Amino acid sequence: MPTNRASMSCLSDKEEMDSSQDRALGRHPESEKVSDGEGQKDHPSNENGDIEIVDWEGQDDPANPFNWSTSRKWVMILTTCFISILTGLPAGSYSAANDQMSSLWHVQNEPFPNLTWATVSWNMGAALFPLLFVPLTENLGRMPGYFASYIIFIIFLFPSAFAQNFATMVVTRFIGGGASSVSINLVGGSISDLYCTEKERSIPMSIFGWTSVVGIALGPFIGGAIQRNLNWRWIYYIQIIFNAGCLPIFWLLLKETRGDVILARKAKKLRKEGRNAYAKSELNKDSVLEMLKVSFKRPTKMLLTEYTVASFTLWVSFAWGLLFLFQSSITQTFSTNYGFSVFQTSLIQLSLSAGATIATIVNPIQDQLYLRSASRNKESPGKPIPEARLYFSIPGSLIFTAGLFVYGWTSYTFVPWIAPAIGIAMVGFGIYSIYQAVVNYFTDAYSKYSASALSAASFGRNTFGAFLPLASPQLYSNLGYQWASTLLGLVALVLSLAPVFLLVKGSAIRARSPFMAESAYDDEDAEERKNGSVAEPAGRAGGNPGPHGQAVPATV
Repeated sequence: MPTNRASMSCLSDKEEMDSSQDRALGRHPESEKVSDGEGQKDHPSNENGDIEIVDWEGQDDPANPFNWSTSRKWVMILTTCFISILTGLPAGSYSAANDQMSSLWHVQNEPFPNLTWATVSWNMGAALFPLLFVPLTENLGRMPGYFASYIIFIIFLFPSAFAQNFATMVVTRFIGGGASSVSINLVGGSISDLYCTEKERSIPMSIFGWTSVVGIALGPFIGGAIQRNLNWRWIYYIQIIFNAGCLPIFWLLLKETRGDVILARKAKKLRKEGRNAYAKSELNKDSVLEMLKVSFKRPTKMLLTEYTVASFTLWVSFAWGLLFLFQSSITQTFSTNYGFSVFQTSLIQLSLSAGATIATIVNPIQDQLYLRSASRNKESPGKPIPEARLYFSIPGSLIFTAGLFVYGWTSYTFVPWIAPAIGIAMVGFGIYSIYQAVVNYFTDAYSKYSASALSAASFGRNTFGAFLPLASPQLYSNLGYQWASTLLGLVALVLSLAPVFLLVKGSAIRARSPFMAESAYDDEDAEERKNGSVAEPAGRAGGNPGPHGQAVPATV
């Protein structure tokens, strides 16, 4: 399928409450008239009881984000992924100033790492804010979400830069972390607004997954490099200056990608001309309160009742927690064993980014294996098997586990520093592999409920990222570097069974899951409508389509 063609298999992403009939396809004339009948939501009507439904001007409408040029799409992707990196940096750069903050504010960091409470605060904001604010972009659009969250993110770097006590740092980083997470969580939605098929989205989503990991992993290096020659507050001064300087550039480069918002704006212009025109999304959208209720209730229910959501959330959350635990552990290990300075240990932190980069480079092989599985799918012929998403995560999870053992058992003073650094890179490789597997599997298996499944996983990831680092100093001090990493490696080994079990029993588990079963029925209905056997209602395109027409979430 050409990249610049809006496909009839692309559906909108209003995952929260839409029926399959209302998740219509974006390939219709500019507008059509419909009667204001019973059973419809209340909406304005003219004297004849008719309104105009505003839609795209044919399947090649240049206003439809699916039809944008390749260069325009890549400008959007690279810009939003760059935002993902920028907003992730303060999560890790904070730890580079631990010694200075401890001395300045008399905060004891031993035996308990009290300075880590600011990391807890950041990650709990990151866990909670997307549940509240990402759903609002369903009606308001991606761009207001990006710019509101990015501006708030910049504003709350100021208290970190000028804080006169530790309490200020803890409280304000909660809001800064939340705003950062909202920006990051919008990127996946923007990508699926632009590309119709899974094959088209594979490389952009791989890049986004890489920025999600690397943005955090680069933080200690950026912070360490700055504090090497400057006062620790310059860690935040420089980020404020750079991020604020990027703001007008982002304003020029970023455009709205959410299809139903574009159509709603078009309808609003027509109403100013005296026409009774509405986009379908304006007539069928849920209230903000209803969207927020679903945003909190459904992920909680799925986390408590769905084996797949519970096990995969635990799997990816543990991996994500180690991303933050290593910010403390690497400093502790390399400063003690090798006498490394803060800057030198920050260079070792780059091993995580190196591992994630290698995993990103080989990830297209996983995508090809996934697409080829369509020829073996007996349940839904022609569609890739959801469990085929897990192929690389199994060796990736084992590399993750092995990396922990390598890191631990090479952490001796007589072993060259490069050996534990290789173990750290292996852990980075595994974190990326696990993260990508969970995001993609939830998207395929849960289809229209994937946003809720991924919201549960996102909450778990950031919660582990908040609290697991609190255990690092005592864990490595009491058990020693070798046995502490062995304990973590054994936990990782047990959790690595999750994708193996799904690969073997995935079909049976999907059959027993009410959420997966309903999504499968909706996909079959979408396929029938695509083939013309079911009448098409007027609809929206450019929302957030997933593979074969299912919804792809903004929250990852």
